[in-house]
Amino acid sequence: MKQNPLFPDQAPNPATPVAHKAPVPIAHIDGGARGNPGPAAYGVVIRTPDGKVLAELAQYLGIQTNNFAEYSGLIAVLEYAQKQNLPGLKVFSDSELLVKQMLGEYKVKHPGLKTLYDCARELVRRLPYFSIQHVLRSSNRDADRLVNQVLDAEERKR
Repeated sequence: MKQNPLFPDQAPNPATPVAHKAPVPIAHIDGGARGNPGPAAYGVVIRTPDGKVLAELAQYLGIQTNNFAEYSGLIAVLEYAQKQNLPGLKVFSDSELLVKQMLGEYKVKHPGLKTLYDCARELVRRLPYFSIQHVLRSSNRDADRLVNQVLDAEERKR
């Protein structure tokens, strides 16, 4: 059986997350770049297990790639989880690349992404529970909305 690279000593299969006694917050993350590379931002919506919004995070990243923005959103939510002492996190992303890289199904070849990937993995290791899953873009509308709000606001400044 394939080991989960996120928690190699706990779960043999990445599709079967480690059992967790209490429900954990759910985060939808997104990143985008207009032009790729181009003006980039991330958006994150974190909800309680019953659907109440805990936090919305969004930030302009300057001229970056889409993948840089996606990883920046993941790192932002992982840092938030650390600061808030969350018991864990379920992350949903419409970036198949990011999800498959985090699950160890794809290698990270780009040196710039490797740094972000390593940072994200280190933050994940500090959480008692973590899962990440790919979703269709239509299931990630709130995070996408935040990305576009930030990029639109930045565009208006010019």
